[in-house]
Amino acid sequence: MSDAAPSRRGTARRGVPPAAPLLSSLHAAPTDAVRRMDDEAGLLGSLVPLLAEWLPRRRWFAGKGRPISGFTLVSATELLPHHAGSTAPGLLHVLVRAHQTGSPAAAPPAPLPGGGPALRAGADDCYQLLLGFQEVLPPHLAGARIGRPSGGPLHGRTVYEGLADPRLAGLLLERLRMPGRLGPLRFTREESAVIPAGLTPRLLGSEQSNSSVVYGETYILKLFRRVSPGTNPDLELPRALAAKGCDRVPAPAAWFEAELPGLEAEPVTLGVLQPYLPGSADGWQLALSALAVRADFTASARALGHATAEVHGALAEALPTVVLRRPQLEHLADAMTRRLDAAADAVPVLRPYRDALRTAYEELAALGRAGRTWRAQRIHGDLHLGQALRTAADGRWALIDFEGEPARPLAERCRPQPTARDVAGMLRSFDYAAAVGRATGGTWSQRARAAFCEGYASVRGDPREDPQLLRAHETDKAVYEVLYEARHRPDWLPVPMSAIHRLAHPGPKAPDGAPV
Repeated sequence: MSDAAPSRRGTARRGVPPAAPLLSSLHAAPTDAVRRMDDEAGLLGSLVPLLAEWLPRRRWFAGKGRPISGFTLVSATELLPHHAGSTAPGLLHVLVRAHQTGSPAAAPPAPLPGGGPALRAGADDCYQLLLGFQEVLPPHLAGARIGRPSGGPLHGRTVYEGLADPRLAGLLLERLRMPGRLGPLRFTREESAVIPAGLTPRLLGSEQSNSSVVYGETYILKLFRRVSPGTNPDLELPRALAAKGCDRVPAPAAWFEAELPGLEAEPVTLGVLQPYLPGSADGWQLALSALAVRADFTASARALGHATAEVHGALAEALPTVVLRRPQLEHLADAMTRRLDAAADAVPVLRPYRDALRTAYEELAALGRAGRTWRAQRIHGDLHLGQALRTAADGRWALIDFEGEPARPLAERCRPQPTARDVAGMLRSFDYAAAVGRATGGTWSQRARAAFCEGYASVRGDPREDPQLLRAHETDKAVYEVLYEARHRPDWLPVPMSAIHRLAHPGPKAPDGAPV
């Protein structure tokens, strides 16, 4: 992580000349191998059978459990042409919309450790694909194979996951090093960023809702798989924090976007390159390691609370804030109540607690009617122990992955919210760590939660001083966890149900401010 905050001004439109047109409104240099990919239907038609089988198996595919009824090609850009008879690969960047119908038969993909599951995505999601293609696939890339199209401009070639090929992953870095345009794609680099050439790429195997490539232990490129018009918060918020001199978040060095017709000039964020923090450990790993040897974690939790408050403070300075008054608080409480009712309808074990849990939301709405207000601002949106890294260089906490819950609509993720939502997410993560680490008696979690709030209070207000707001958000999070665990991991259901029991029967306050 750099000590200096880079300039917010990028360096687009230089260094890379535009290529010749390929598809209509798509770009690349025509070659004998790919001929002229000017038949969009031919390209898409040849890929449909392969994608229909391959896409649903991806961790980042949001529409699991629903049939794919068709695809629409949004854009295709040839980043690297493949010549007939050559052993060198080609690379095709594709944005494709998957059309789905029917009700979901399964819950969303599994959450990150210690974090809540993502909401189910809507139908007709748009996905970013990087398709390598060559005549003969080397054995070391066999696991990345997608298939061989029958017909179309890629006929006779093997198509595969391009990020798995170091040659093609390295090409992406070169595009980011030398900003410019290629068809609808725009590559931008911060003027102050120094990106060395020739860094060895390594695709991370822990595929989540996106894909990440590490370059020479120096940079990490996150490629967003499910994309939508607008600037992704994982680009917007770290840049805003860097402009304020906040060094708790790795500042973007480069990124690329798509500018597509008909989107009212809203770019689609496709990938962000940030400094890699080698040797760092995430909070989930550190918490479990501490639990394994019955070590104290309060100092780490307190420092993490301090870091979280610093980030919240910098975000409040960098971006607009709003005041939540009666209408907004009633709307917030109503939304939480609807989620509770839906979860209770689906999970019978939750039903006896429904009326008691509703009181958390009713109290919040009542405070709004009584004139109580809270300030809302931009927040992390999906904060848990897995989103915090303790760096090897100085032992300080850094926060990562500001995308929010990826399956939520982008407009919702960009909406100002109470910081209590982030705090509640971290408090729930401590409970999950205690359960996985087999802590007994609940004291480990209580101490960690209290220490986190103390660290937070040393920078900003103590979140425990707004018990109704915090209880409402923690209840909302626990309800969602119950729904997820009941569908996917019933053996884990006691973890959120323990919190449900506590939150439904508030009594004397523990040191973390939660009812016991």
